[in-house]
Amino acid sequence: MEVVEYTDPLCPWSWGAEPVLRRLRAALPDRVRWRRVYAILFDHDDDPPPDPAAETAWYARYVAGVTEHTGAPCAARLSRVAASSWPASLVARAAELQGARAAEAVLRRLRETVFVLGEPADTAELALAAVRGLPGLDLRRLAADAASAQVLRQVRADRAEARRPVPEALSAPAGSPHPGLAKETADGDRRYALPTLLLRAPAGYRVVPGWRTFEEYTAALDDLCPGLLAGGVPPPDAGRLPAATALARYRSLTDPERLLLAEGPWPPPDAVRVETGNGPLWLHPAEAAGHPAARR
Repeated sequence: MEVVEYTDPLCPWSWGAEPVLRRLRAALPDRVRWRRVYAILFDHDDDPPPDPAAETAWYARYVAGVTEHTGAPCAARLSRVAASSWPASLVARAAELQGARAAEAVLRRLRETVFVLGEPADTAELALAAVRGLPGLDLRRLAADAASAQVLRQVRADRAEARRPVPEALSAPAGSPHPGLAKETADGDRRYALPTLLLRAPAGYRVVPGWRTFEEYTAALDDLCPGLLAGGVPPPDAGRLPAATALARYRSLTDPERLLLAEGPWPPPDAVRVETGNGPLWLHPAEAAGHPAARR
């Protein structure tokens, strides 16, 4: 079984889906491969806005509307619309060369640049600065890998793959504020809406596009591969960790995430609270020590 996640580090719907997707990854057995494809939401050849201030104000309202549905934090002030997804995507892909733990931490920090700090990591310098101080991360190696021809080829392949949606992605079930219908691009192509999960197994595949519930993801998995989830399809609150353990595991939790992933009294005594425009972000103290939001 392979789960392919079409995403972008700077996508607000992907940010809002993090609680459920984190919960889903925790529920899957080790034999399932989870692969991310960076779709490049903000591309190099996008036309610059004629009025950047008006564009930023519009996009900030759009992000705020998304967070009304998802409950995810958004920045108190957005400095600008991201100029490009390429730098963050290259850094996120390069982090995978240092292992799954590093990859998760780097992608998370890149998402937080725009949705917590309001300063999108849309240059190589900003993307690398955002992840400075992550425990165990070799920043010098990350910079070299992100600038390498190998990683550039991989992200170019990601962009191309995201623009070859399966036929089922050209329609989407109703019942969601973001149903996930494949998007038309400026050059007339189609790309997967973000996030979209493509579930692949010898028996076939299933597409779960857009903003979806935990139950919708697990139902699709169980339909494609019955018995994959040990004990049947788990309820969304199954497998939650004690509050301090959850914070130590995930290092950074929004309120929607801690409600889905943690149990017991909240916050843990050593949690570091960071204010955003519409709710807190909770950091483990080791994460807060190098986090740009905690230095403000």
